[in-house]
Amino acid sequence: MDYRKLITIEPGKRSGKPCIRGLRITVGDVLGYLASGMSRSEILSDFDELTEEDILACLAYAADRERFTTIIPSAA
Repeated sequence: MDYRKLITIEPGKRSGKPCIRGLRITVGDVLGYLASGMSRSEILSDFDELTEEDILACLAYAADRERFTTIIPSAA
């Protein structure tokens, strides 16, 4: 899944958060809905402008971010 074709970042939109296809729906919004227990079909039903591919792009984006995140332990 090449999410880069679907996930856009515009400085003036939603404070520069990653959005889906230039819409005002952020990746974080979709991930939050999924984390709260909403099914993909419920999300698609609530947001007519979203597609199954959009939801998969959000998951791929999150997986990529996680893959490249490094936590540096603090010196305690």
